Amino acid sequence: MKKNLLFSAFIALTLLSGVTQAKEIVVTDIAGHKVHIDTPVKRMILGEGRQIYLLGALQPETPFKGVVGWRDDLSQADPETWAAYAAKFPEIKNIPTFGGFKDGTFDVEQAASLRPDVVFMNIESQTATEDAGYEDKLASLGIPIVYVDFRENPIKDTPASIRLMGELLDKSDEAERFINFSNEQMARVTDVIEKADPERPRVFIDRAGGYSDDCCMSFGPHNFGDYVRIAGGKNIADDIIPGTFGTLNPEQIIASNPQQVVVTGGDWEAYVPGGAWVGVGPGADMTEARRKLEALTHRTAMTGIDAVANDQVHAIWHQFYNSPYYFVAIQRLAKWFHPELFKDLNPEATMRELYEQFLPLSYQPGYWVSLEATDE
Repeated sequence: MKKNLLFSAFIALTLLSGVTQAKEIVVTDIAGHKVHIDTPVKRMILGEGRQIYLLGALQPETPFKGVVGWRDDLSQADPETWAAYAAKFPEIKNIPTFGGFKDGTFDVEQAASLRPDVVFMNIESQTATEDAGYEDKLASLGIPIVYVDFRENPIKDTPASIRLMGELLDKSDEAERFINFSNEQMARVTDVIEKADPERPRVFIDRAGGYSDDCCMSFGPHNFGDYVRIAGGKNIADDIIPGTFGTLNPEQIIASNPQQVVVTGGDWEAYVPGGAWVGVGPGADMTEARRKLEALTHRTAMTGIDAVANDQVHAIWHQFYNSPYYFVAIQRLAKWFHPELFKDLNPEATMRELYEQFLPLSYQPGYWVSLEATDE
């Protein structure tokens, strides 16, 4: 009898040793909130579908593991990436989708029915989330919100967001590996710029150029504004747009006479069918993208500027502004701005390495295009 009891106890301990015990921890999110949460997180709602850019790197074998709901934006904002993930992981077609917090279409009851351990929310939705009472409603149901940021101030907040999500998903080692790779790739630009201290070309970032007839959306000191500075350029909107996002009028652009123009683009057929936007992104048609980029140089805002005269007009994937892959964009900008300093830098190879080392998808080129004849 005693032997049987000992054997049963041994079996019970053996079984329990294979079970990951939930542990409550307290984390500080990007909004500065201290959040009590059981880890590792098993069930999550993604407040933005593009958070899969990071999940794909943290858990590449099963990127959608634990995702019980997500905002329906990836299929419209980045249909090529959505299609690539759907082809390899068809289960994503069955994940419940949500409306947005900012537009007030998020369904709290639907969220509660999915029993998530956490809702990962982008920081730009915080004000709308609080104003609509979503935080209190979810908290009353025992569902915490954790804020992350890849968009408002990505240079500052992206590493912290990666570490935060890595910690909650028990993927801290994977998170640090990705951050180390990012830092190494950034240093290939920052070390050179710091040593050479080159003259900085005047740069106009045309945010989503051609998306609408209005001209022109751009970036202030953060996001692509930061990317320009780090890559050795001078953002013409730094002293005009106080925040991350804003607009310039054609007269301001002409007066600034930018030497480089960089248009952010993507496949936005779902939003603006047949629009003048430049459709760069994975697997993009480069001939068509270059044609549409050239067409944008005929707008009033481009009249007589040096960038157009010297074919220093480029387009780059818009989603670099909202993903942990921003370091590739910085490399590409640096090579456009200072080709003589970065002859040995190959952003295309960096993007390919990112895919091969971290992501579950096969690499497809098409993330940028240039009117410059020597563009790689």
